[in-house]
Amino acid sequence: MRVVLAGGGTAGHIEPALALADALRRMDPSTRVTCLGTERGLETTLVPQRGYDLALIPPVPLPRTLTPKLLAVPGRLNSAINAAAGVLDRTGADVLVGFGGYVASPAYLAARRRHVPIVVHEANPKPGIANKLGARFTDHVAVSHPDTPLPNAQFVGIPIRRQIAELDRLAIGDKARSYFGLDADLPTLLVFGGSQGARSLNRAAVAAAPAFRAAGVQVLHIVGKKNTEEAEPGRPGEPQYVTIPYCDRMDLAYAAADLAMCRSGAMTCAELSAVGLPAAYVPLPIGNGEQALNAAPIVNAGGGIMVEDSRLSPQWIVDHVLPILRNADLVVQMSEAAASMGRRDADATLARMVFEVVRAGR
Repeated sequence: MRVVLAGGGTAGHIEPALALADALRRMDPSTRVTCLGTERGLETTLVPQRGYDLALIPPVPLPRTLTPKLLAVPGRLNSAINAAAGVLDRTGADVLVGFGGYVASPAYLAARRRHVPIVVHEANPKPGIANKLGARFTDHVAVSHPDTPLPNAQFVGIPIRRQIAELDRLAIGDKARSYFGLDADLPTLLVFGGSQGARSLNRAAVAAAPAFRAAGVQVLHIVGKKNTEEAEPGRPGEPQYVTIPYCDRMDLAYAAADLAMCRSGAMTCAELSAVGLPAAYVPLPIGNGEQALNAAPIVNAGGGIMVEDSRLSPQWIVDHVLPILRNADLVVQMSEAAASMGRRDADATLARMVFEVVRAGR
């Protein structure tokens, strides 16, 4: 089977695509996967690292409002469609799977032109422009939220890496804490804001470092590669506040923690709920509010708490985060609630859908 995946731009589009690619290969090692992307996106790094072929097409960001930039879209879009069609032809694609973003729109249009079956995956509660377009061309639409307003939507969840999906946090908790130089027995908070960090989370958490130490709580804080925040060193024997710029072993970071404080992107919510790690979610205060919508079902189930970015402060952390970490029974209860909302098998479910679409088209 020959599959083309259109999921470039951000990690939120690329990671589910790569998780699907891995699942397809597990089910049938002869599956040939090609990922579509542009030279601007993270896919230029992430896709080759995972061992998959990457084909580049011209980027066509679509403006969301009526601006003069719209005048340039038709010509650029046609160029991207032609390039995507060339990839479909060259690979002999049996199916195109799109994950939204500016790579997906020309890919959907090219697949329609070439009569290649389409599968759409939407990670957010509110679908983007590309997936609204793609869903018009197919009956095969997978969504990560039961109420996502797309036609023919099937609730699947978000494909995540096997390294995360198969994680047993309790079994490797001691090993994980040792990996980061943390104490094996202290309550542990994990703070992170994505690969680039999050300035408001960083500032609030670092400012709360004395309160963490006074409460007997240790912190693992992933600040982001371009950030320099670091807590003042504590006295000998006090709980540690470990600051690192980047973490390529998020499975161990999750296993080391009792609670996370983080943004609420679709992938973050999917991974935390899959491994049963409760969180204090601080949605990114831009866009159309999708980050708050991502976290809301988990919070409503009791698997986390949520605060607006503008209300996050060291005092809020003292009033709302520390009481959770000091209550072991509450941590267990919230962990179970978070896990009840997780989907560990979305990659395999989506892969089966792809196989069925190809079989039906042959």
